[in-house]
Amino acid sequence: MTQKQANWILATVSMGWGTSYIFMKLCVDTIPALTIVSLRFGIAFIVMMAIFSKKIIRVDAKTLKYSAIVGALLCGIFIALLYGMKNTTASSAGFLTSTTVILVPILQTVLSRKLPSNKIFLGVTIVSIGLALLTIGDDFTFALSSIYCLVAAFLYAVHIIVTNHFAREVDTLQLGIYQLGFATFFATIGTFIFETSVLPNEGLHWFAILGLALICSAYGFVMQSIAQKYTTPESTGFLFSLEPIFAAIFAFIFLQENMGLQGYFGALIILVGVFIANSTSKKQKDNWLSKEKEQCI
Repeated sequence: MTQKQANWILATVSMGWGTSYIFMKLCVDTIPALTIVSLRFGIAFIVMMAIFSKKIIRVDAKTLKYSAIVGALLCGIFIALLYGMKNTTASSAGFLTSTTVILVPILQTVLSRKLPSNKIFLGVTIVSIGLALLTIGDDFTFALSSIYCLVAAFLYAVHIIVTNHFAREVDTLQLGIYQLGFATFFATIGTFIFETSVLPNEGLHWFAILGLALICSAYGFVMQSIAQKYTTPESTGFLFSLEPIFAAIFAFIFLQENMGLQGYFGALIILVGVFIANSTSKKQKDNWLSKEKEQCI
């Protein structure tokens, strides 16, 4: 696979994840959040088990332990996001969740106890301004739904960092698939404890659940892990930063959503900050390519 092909695949992954906000919006008002998470990852897990059964049937305890941890985080991410989407638009949720891109380097600087680079500091400042425009209402109060979306972004940042650490020690395909199974397990338990389970009773709701399961979870997670091997971190970050743009486009087309002038301006500022914080220099890119060539040799 060439880098160009990998970038095209990652672009389709980003586009697929952009549709997830539409699918969630279609069923979040009628189906409990934990039930949606359980069905979404349950179907995705069954499909991936059927496709890769020979490669993942033999798994060790370490992989299962790591999968349980990232699966719990994955479950928490989408529970928080679904609660956030109850009272906000799919477009706003997409841009709020995109702050994950700057939260990852922030958390890494905290863990490494090193001061953030100038681009991270500038990116955080710009994103903070955009968040204020997007989340603070006319009465200068933060909407609870926006806070839920930011919690989802934070959990996703933790998920990325933890997964990156675990991926060095266990098989990434097994880790990726079994995390879906554990996310299903935790969400199902939560459904029986905290909710009255309600299965979809309309074709549109099943369409949304299957879209979340097959496009956003099964395809998205697997193709991400495959394609990232053949491209640079810079390209990956940039392409994933397009996710909220796709979410806003789909929300405008299919849900007729309009965030208003202040909302769109805030979203644009967030996107600029994300791109700045996620950019890498040509020298860093060349170093990455050199390391990949050395590994191939």
